[in-house]
Amino acid sequence: MSTETSVPHPRVSGLEASDSALFATLIKEAPIAFAFFDTELRCRRVNETLAGVHGAVAGDLIGRRPSEMLPADLATAMEAALRKVLDEDKSVLDADLIMRLPAGGDTEKDLPPETRHWSSSWFPSHGAEGDILGVALIAVDVTDRRRAEDVIRRKEERYRSLVEASSQVVWVTDPQGRVSEDAPEWRAITGQTFDDYAAGGWPAVIHPEDRGRIEAAWRECVEAERTFETDYRVRTKTGAYRHYDVRAVPIRRGEAVVEWVGANTDVTGQREAEEMRGRLTEQLSAAALRTARLQQATSMLAEALTVSQVVQVITEVGRSAIGADRSAVALLDDDKLRLEIITPSGASDPADFGRELFQVSDPSVMSVAVRESRPFLAESPDELRLQLGRAEIDPFLQNTEERAWVGLPLLAAGAPIGALRFAFTRPRAITEEERVFLEALAGQCALAVERALLFEREHKTAEALQRSLLPDVLLQLPTMQLAARYHPATRHVQVGGDWYDAFRLPDDRLAVAVGDVMGKGVRAAAGMGRVRNALRALALNDPRPAAVLSGLDRLFSATEDVEQFTTVAYAVIDPETGAGVLSNAGHPPPLLLGPDTSARLSTAEPGTPLGWPSHRQQASFSITPGNTVVFYSDGLVENRRRGVDAGLDELVGAAADATPEVVGDPEILVDFLIDRMLAGYEQDDDVTVLALHVPPKTIPKTM
Repeated sequence: MSTETSVPHPRVSGLEASDSALFATLIKEAPIAFAFFDTELRCRRVNETLAGVHGAVAGDLIGRRPSEMLPADLATAMEAALRKVLDEDKSVLDADLIMRLPAGGDTEKDLPPETRHWSSSWFPSHGAEGDILGVALIAVDVTDRRRAEDVIRRKEERYRSLVEASSQVVWVTDPQGRVSEDAPEWRAITGQTFDDYAAGGWPAVIHPEDRGRIEAAWRECVEAERTFETDYRVRTKTGAYRHYDVRAVPIRRGEAVVEWVGANTDVTGQREAEEMRGRLTEQLSAAALRTARLQQATSMLAEALTVSQVVQVITEVGRSAIGADRSAVALLDDDKLRLEIITPSGASDPADFGRELFQVSDPSVMSVAVRESRPFLAESPDELRLQLGRAEIDPFLQNTEERAWVGLPLLAAGAPIGALRFAFTRPRAITEEERVFLEALAGQCALAVERALLFEREHKTAEALQRSLLPDVLLQLPTMQLAARYHPATRHVQVGGDWYDAFRLPDDRLAVAVGDVMGKGVRAAAGMGRVRNALRALALNDPRPAAVLSGLDRLFSATEDVEQFTTVAYAVIDPETGAGVLSNAGHPPPLLLGPDTSARLSTAEPGTPLGWPSHRQQASFSITPGNTVVFYSDGLVENRRRGVDAGLDELVGAAADATPEVVGDPEILVDFLIDRMLAGYEQDDDVTVLALHVPPKTIPKTM
């Protein structure tokens, strides 16, 4: 299976086509450089971003070492990193790479190449056996960040030099803190006349927000005769405010203060540089967060199989990345005329006028995004009214706290399949960086929704098929009680090949079968149906268990794939006497238990799965009155944390703990065994249990 990119690469086994396409899209479209090198340091995979840095085409770099395709200094650094990862089997993170782009075009051939800085990370890639297959390189261009940091650094140095070179503004007051001398430098900055300065002094031009604090601190220092040191904003003659650090000290003669001398230092440049650095840091942090959220969404969407799970991932990632207060996803119906709100995991999230179903022609955020196949942005209620119409929108605005909206179309093959919506409870402008992020998120959402819709359709088809092949009503006899349970696994939300059957033979004996077809989905369910129907047909011709399984072996070898793995336990029982005959084709052994006997597993020959070379054997057994035999699939005893042998021991132990009342009622018994065996484990396979119970004989009362 290959993905639609311009980079040649090997076929990827075990991935769904949509997953591979999603991966290829991210590698091709995301602004990162990617390459994979084998243990010989040869490039085996590279995207156009990395190839384009060196003015090459990705295909031209395949099979070549860095030393064969890159400048010597860069090749040396890259090969050193590759060898370090291969030798130590450890990742190398956040390494610096300096790449010099060639000058482009004939008119620029005399220009020096452009230097770009890249932050690179190198990861060892392991095979199934743990051996190193090669090294993956992911690099991000951080040139703009470096340049921005250099700009800030140069500005800080410039402002620092100016401050150090300039003279301080000095002013003097009398011992009570009143202006006593002229300060020409101060008046040149503030535009005060001498009379203004003498009357109000320097506090008159302090920013109103700072003035009360500064005047109180000044009076306190004057009264206490201690150094006054603070900062404030001063209104200049242009009307703008500048930041000043101030320090004033008392001048003493003997013990008495004769005057105060203050010096103001303009620190506006420093403050602006700090603010700029803070804003830049916030922007870089926000960009890094959005990148991390996209990576998180990619990972989480890989495990989201249903539409509801996809919606939950997308809304959570989107909310956390841009701080949205509400979110929703709506999908088009088959007629492409209506949108239906999809809520994650059954949760309710009001959106688009509070309706769960609305017309594409309606005036709403999602409807516009779908109709016009473009992002819809409204930063405030007034803008929403302007775009959608006051009469239509005012009723909605009166009943919602939302004050800003984003709607994004979900496009599959260029056609809309739904819309993604985020809302804020305050007016909110969406930056260009946020818009790019949201469009990328919507693209991921569309791909994941399309895959989930296909999966759900297959799941419903397979589930309907499997349910139709199980008995609608389990056969019940006067001398024998039957109970069965089928629990599909929920981990992967797929149906499997577990099945059971019970039917009367022409001679009135009871035929019972429990089977398991390896795999999940439609194929497993269809295989289960073929085996079940063939078993019934063979049993009606010759009901002996060994003969039936031998017939299934022949049929299986002629019609089924070699890789198919199917097990069956089949028994024929006389309901009047409880005598039975069992043959097993690789299925777990039946469980035998009764109120007066110890629980035990059948010792009959386990046999091999269907289609394997084997001489089928059959063993006799008897279900005495009051006793029960239980057939089951391997999902009851085996899971990721428990092996088959340990599971069989636990099953016998659980059966031994069953009270006589539980053993005497097969309906209670099957639920008891399932609850005990699955408690504390995550169910990752289907579970089928079929119990046959022979009630104790009732002794008639004598007169």
